[in-house]
Amino acid sequence: MAKKHHITLRQEFDEHDGPDTKYIVITDNDFPIATARMYPLDDQSMMIGRVVVLPEYRHQGIGTMVVSECEDWAEELGYSKTVVESRENKVAFYEQMLYEVCGEAMAGDTFRCIRMEKEL
Repeated sequence: MAKKHHITLRQEFDEHDGPDTKYIVITDNDFPIATARMYPLDDQSMMIGRVVVLPEYRHQGIGTMVVSECEDWAEELGYSKTVVESRENKVAFYEQMLYEVCGEAMAGDTFRCIRMEKEL
């Protein structure tokens, strides 16, 4: 995704990548095919972001698996809500996972995002 949207490797890592940040990587025979990161927003909310599935692995339920793993992990850590900032064209994906839109579209560096939340 970074190359497609002209995001440099340096931009992939930001102030949210710290000691409390968690990463999920899904592999196929030790080859990474999907990833996500999550970090605490507050005592009750965990932000899920950087959800990416390689194009040749899409439409196989892997994105759903990645987000579900993040939700399960957040709940195990004691969080009661997960938050995503979804690209506009991915809102339906998160709505299928019971996320609700909770804000207006906002401009990101390379695309517009919509904040969505889910109670765990």
